[in-house]
Amino acid sequence: MDIILASGSPRRRELLERAQLEFSTLSVDIDETQHDDESPTDYIERMVATKAEAAIQQLASRLKTDKSCFSDSLIILTSDTIGVLADGQTVLVKPVDREHAYSMWQQMSDNVHEVWTAVQATYVSLSSKAANSSTHEPVFQIINQQQITERTEVTFIALTAEMMSNYWESGEPADKAGGYGIQGLGAIWVSRINGSYTNVVGLPLPQTLALIQNVTDISIK
Repeated sequence: MDIILASGSPRRRELLERAQLEFSTLSVDIDETQHDDESPTDYIERMVATKAEAAIQQLASRLKTDKSCFSDSLIILTSDTIGVLADGQTVLVKPVDREHAYSMWQQMSDNVHEVWTAVQATYVSLSSKAANSSTHEPVFQIINQQQITERTEVTFIALTAEMMSNYWESGEPADKAGGYGIQGLGAIWVSRINGSYTNVVGLPLPQTLALIQNVTDISIK
């Protein structure tokens, strides 16, 4: 059975490689704008579900020209990571510019926030008619899908204007939720974490492997 990581994140790819699973990657592009009055829980769950839908559409398009490119059954993994301030409502996403990053960092400075990563495993199979006939359009049937959301508490040291300026100039914050990477230069801002480290990086690895097992009832060994 093929596993597809529907993410362009090199960090998620590297984490999944550590599990020694064979998988391929697929980048999906969706609108990640949070809806008005949408809670962090509703937002992050909608993101991984929408990414899964976009991935299925892309895969169906590929199969129109080459039905041999995938096996008849697939596991599609989608993931989304956000930060959430101590109020439980304010979502920390990827910064759109320097001002946005500074605004988030000032709220995180000398304070505790949470990093949430939602993961959805979608188990799909090619419809029997499409799999056995060249005249039927490829249609994926969803056999099972499950979501998890892992949360990790992160405590920041007090940040100075110079620290924020230097970090922004490094270029590292641009594509990361909350505008920092714990696996990179951003590590010097983190005084402690409570929970999964890989979750903060972008994919809670043990929980993701358990999710794959649960959605397929096949043990990963």
